[in-house]
Amino acid sequence: MLAEFKQFLLRGNVVDLAVGVIIGVAFGGVVTALVEGVFTPLIAAVVGQPDFSSIGFDLNESRIEVGLLLNALFAFLVVAAVVFFFIVTPVNRMTARARTEAPVEPTLKKCPECLMDVPRAAKRCGHCTSPLAA
Repeated sequence: MLAEFKQFLLRGNVVDLAVGVIIGVAFGGVVTALVEGVFTPLIAAVVGQPDFSSIGFDLNESRIEVGLLLNALFAFLVVAAVVFFFIVTPVNRMTARARTEAPVEPTLKKCPECLMDVPRAAKRCGHCTSPLAA
């Protein structure tokens, strides 16, 4: 049972997932700093408030905090944009370049007599025994 557990841990998926989670947490800190250090002051310069948390209304002696939702949506959009423009797009470009491989030359050709597929290097058809052109 211990050997199976070791095999499970050393399987590529578990290690890849762990690395992804660790990088995701670190990247979250970077994005949080970007939102709080750059975009929040820009909002404050344009709107006059550093965030939307003060936006809300009262309903039957309860406070509905719409601004908290707006802050979360704004942070989500910034995270999604940063991930898309700085991770997804460059990775897609790199993988597209890597996929430009030379086309594979066919290994079979058609026999002119019986129209069966034969290996390209064959000199006679294996089905009808007719000679094949080189």
